Amino acid sequence: MLTLSGIALLVLPVALAFPAPTPVAVPVAVPHPMITPRASLTDRTPTRVQNRDLLDSIKGAGSYVESVLGSFPSYVASGVPNFFQDFPTGTAVQSSLSISDGDLDALPTQVLNIPSYANWTEQGWNLRFRGNVFKQPNISESKLNDLANIFLIGTKIEDLPAAQQTQARNLTAEIFVVQQGDRNVSFNIEPASSQGVDGTSGGSNAVTPGGGSQNITLVGQTTDQGDYDQFLPIANVSGPGGFLEPGNTTTNIQRLNVYATGTNTGNATSYLVPTVGLTIISDIDDILRITKIYDPAEGLLNSFARAFVPWMNMPEIYANWSQSIPDFHFHYLTTTPEQVTRNYMDFIYKTYPGGSFDTRPLNFSDVSATLSIRKYLLDRIFQTYPNRKFILMADTSNSDVMKDYPQLATDYPGQVQCIFLRNTSATDSSDKFPYDTSGFKGLDNSTYMFFNVPDDLRGLDVMNGQCVNWTVKQTVTFSYQGLPFGLSKNAAGRVDIGGKVVMAAMVMIFAAVFGSL
Repeated sequence: MLTLSGIALLVLPVALAFPAPTPVAVPVAVPHPMITPRASLTDRTPTRVQNRDLLDSIKGAGSYVESVLGSFPSYVASGVPNFFQDFPTGTAVQSSLSISDGDLDALPTQVLNIPSYANWTEQGWNLRFRGNVFKQPNISESKLNDLANIFLIGTKIEDLPAAQQTQARNLTAEIFVVQQGDRNVSFNIEPASSQGVDGTSGGSNAVTPGGGSQNITLVGQTTDQGDYDQFLPIANVSGPGGFLEPGNTTTNIQRLNVYATGTNTGNATSYLVPTVGLTIISDIDDILRITKIYDPAEGLLNSFARAFVPWMNMPEIYANWSQSIPDFHFHYLTTTPEQVTRNYMDFIYKTYPGGSFDTRPLNFSDVSATLSIRKYLLDRIFQTYPNRKFILMADTSNSDVMKDYPQLATDYPGQVQCIFLRNTSATDSSDKFPYDTSGFKGLDNSTYMFFNVPDDLRGLDVMNGQCVNWTVKQTVTFSYQGLPFGLSKNAAGRVDIGGKVVMAAMVMIFAAVFGSL
C-alpha cells in the first residue's frame, strides 16, 4: 500500500519534468470598428463554466488534493455549495417553491438591466443592451431562512446579527427568481445627468448629451432563461441641447439612461465611448472590495450577509484617476451570476466612478464562452474598441486573470497600456493559494506591476504609460509564486531529500492541480 511519502516521491519527478509552456505570440489583424454582432445566446440548460469572483469552483481540485494529502478542510473539497455555481433557475425555482402557474402569472414582471456601453460605427452609435427578465416570488421569512442556510458555511442565519440576516434573506430572494423566456423587451432612452460617487459617471469630463431620446425594441425575444444581449444602432435624434456627438470626432464619454418599459426595475445608465481613449477594465472582488474569495467561509459571508466594504483606500485611487485623466472610461467586470449582481452594482455606484458593467449571462451557445466566460467578455470589449487602450486591474488569487490578462497583451498588440495585480498572498495570510506568473514571460516588464496596497498606485502617470512604481519590489520568476515555505516552483525541486521532500512534493502537487484550473 502506498503511503503519503510514497505518493509524494512518485509525483515529484513527474511534476518537475514538465515546465510550463512559453506562450507563443500569434499576430492578430486589428478589425475596423463595426456594428458588434449579437451575443450567441441560446435556449439550453446552463453549462458549468470556468469562473471566478463568487464563482471560482475549487471542488474538483480540492477533492483531488484532499484524496492525496488527506488534510484539506471540507469546504475546499466540496467548494461552497450552490452559491458558487448551479443556481436554480426558471421552472426549477417555481417547482421547488410550489408556485402555481396562476400565482406566477399574477406577479409583476421585472427587468435586470445592466449598465452597458456603445461604440461608434460607420452607421452611427451602436448600443449594447444586456440583462434578464424575471419574476420574483413572494417567499415567507421562514422559507427564506431555510434557503439561506443552504448557502452558509459553519453558521446559520439565526446566528448572524440582525442586519446580516436581512441582507442574507434579500440576496436569497434575488437568487430564487423565475426567469421569463420568450419575452419581447423595449426601452426608453434619455440623456443622463450623472451617476457614480464622483459625480462624473464613467470618468472625468463625461457629459450629458444634447439629444438621443428614443424608444428601442430588441430584435427577437429573451432566451428560455430570460436573457437578452445584443447591440443595436440608435438614432442621433435631436433634443433641447442638440444631438449625440459622433464617436470619431469627440473624446467625450456621453451618458444615456436606459429604462425598460412596463416596469420600474429595469433602469441603468449606458456609456457612449469614443473610438480612441483610455478604458480601465476592473475586477471587483478583492481589488475594489474585501471579499477573501480564497477563504470560502469568509468570502461567502462577505458577499452573502455582510455589507460590502471597500479594500483600503482604493476608492481614493479611482476617484483621482477619474478626476485627473480626461475621458477615462471605467468598465467593471465580474463573473458573478447575474442574479446577485444588483449588490455589486449598488456598491460600485456608491463607492467608485460610474461606468459600464459586465457579468455572467445564464446561457451561451458559444463553446469557448462556456469554458472561460471572463475571456469571452474581455475579448468582446477589446474587439468592440480596436483603437482604444486598456488598463487591466485585478488580483493574483484570480487564476483566470493570471492567464487572460497577459494573453490579451499578446492577442491585441499595442492595446494593453498597463496591467495591475494586487498580490493577495503577500498581504493576506489567509490566501494559501499559489499563483502562476508564467504568462507574463516575454512581456515588457514596464507594462505590468504586482502591488501590495492601493498607495503603490498613487502618482503613476498611467495615461502616458507609467505602469510601475519601482519602489515596490517585483520578484516575478515566471513560475508558481506564493507557494508555502517561501518556495517557488523551481525551488521546490531543490529541497534536500533528507529534509522536507514530502512537503516539497505536496507543494508540487498543489501547484500542478491548481495550475490546471
